[in-house]
Amino acid sequence: MTSAVVDDVHAEVPLTLDEEAPRTLGLLDQGAFWANLGVSLLGFSGALFLLDPLGGKPLTFTAAVLAAVVGSLLGTAMVGLAAIPGVRTGRPAMVLLRGLFGARLSYIPTVLNIVQMLGWGAFELWVIANGAQALFGTAVPYAVWAVAAGALTIALTIRPLGALRLLRRYVTAGVVIAMIWLSIALFRQGPSVGGGSWDAFAPAVDYVIALSVSWVPMAADYARHSRSSGAAFTGVVAGYTIAQVACLALGIAALALVGNDGDKVWDPFVAAPLGVVFFGILVLREADQSFANVYSTTVSIQNLAPRWDRRVISVVIGVLTTLIALFADVNSYGAFLSVIGAVFVPMFAVLVVDYFLLGGAARWNTAKDAPSRWLMVVPWILGFAAYWIVTSTPTVGWWDGIWTEVRLALGFVHQPWMNAALAAFLVAALATVVLSLPARRLRSRR
Repeated sequence: MTSAVVDDVHAEVPLTLDEEAPRTLGLLDQGAFWANLGVSLLGFSGALFLLDPLGGKPLTFTAAVLAAVVGSLLGTAMVGLAAIPGVRTGRPAMVLLRGLFGARLSYIPTVLNIVQMLGWGAFELWVIANGAQALFGTAVPYAVWAVAAGALTIALTIRPLGALRLLRRYVTAGVVIAMIWLSIALFRQGPSVGGGSWDAFAPAVDYVIALSVSWVPMAADYARHSRSSGAAFTGVVAGYTIAQVACLALGIAALALVGNDGDKVWDPFVAAPLGVVFFGILVLREADQSFANVYSTTVSIQNLAPRWDRRVISVVIGVLTTLIALFADVNSYGAFLSVIGAVFVPMFAVLVVDYFLLGGAARWNTAKDAPSRWLMVVPWILGFAAYWIVTSTPTVGWWDGIWTEVRLALGFVHQPWMNAALAAFLVAALATVVLSLPARRLRSRR
């Protein structure tokens, strides 16, 4: 084996942003990584938001699965496209936004991303700790499991590319086997998944898009280490979509067996033949979710402080995420996802239109002194507003009340076929094109 191959195998993420990122991940690495992210214990319980996003108007099983497929494809296509600039530039996601908004303005979405990543990381540690208690009982306190999961997460973030290679070689096969085994075990029990309607189909698609698109602001963090744009895009769309749809469908079956009681959704898994073994694999695998969130929080912070050592940041963020997990309120999960979709779907729309359609790729400036582009904030805000005007998913009372007043003032009436995520995307995309026309005409005259 040559030294070049050895270096490729053991290459790691540089400690600061001043160093070049190695490109060692192929299609299998990306596909396995995103497939693992698509399977989540939180997804099993979160299937209730897919099945009944409005509360009291559950979907049929067919409608719910179709909503999972449509929402996953739309969401992962966004994630996959957001990954491509990371491959081409070698820059992590929040640093890429310097090209869209300018260096200083990129701090705004960076801070928002840090906040959402901390929330996601805490949710994942909560899931791991509760999953462990579902397996082994409550003799070991929740806090002990949460701290142990946090320690494992920190360890994985110290060598992130090594963690991704570990997932591909040893974890993915176990997850596939576990999912197949548990699917057979649960569906053989004949869960009653009939009834319901199609009335809440659009809000269900919104939920799944939000579930998928939550990875948009971190896609480039991993894609920048990919050998090609095709490997990064295909790995995201194929790996994540297949895994997420399977996860949500299995979650619906589990919920049907426990009367749609989200607090008991894991009981059928543990009670299945060899369920403790295979559910245990999924619990242990959940650490890749918390790892991804903590690592992406780390590289997001490096957009603010490029010379800080990522290992030190990872330890600090890992500890903070663990502390949050000890006090996390998972009842706000659905509202949390709505906020993510409202913020990052229109931001992605502005990015993809400017980078791919308006020639931005040729002039993308990710330098520390990249000039501010205030104009690009306008379509982002318009898309954000469009999301809340169109959405029918309830979140927090006072916030929903504000947008109810806005709808009344505009004379807007929500229709069942309307989709908030697509509305936000289209409004932001069209606004980006319109606002860019004067600048394009000026450049053409020159």
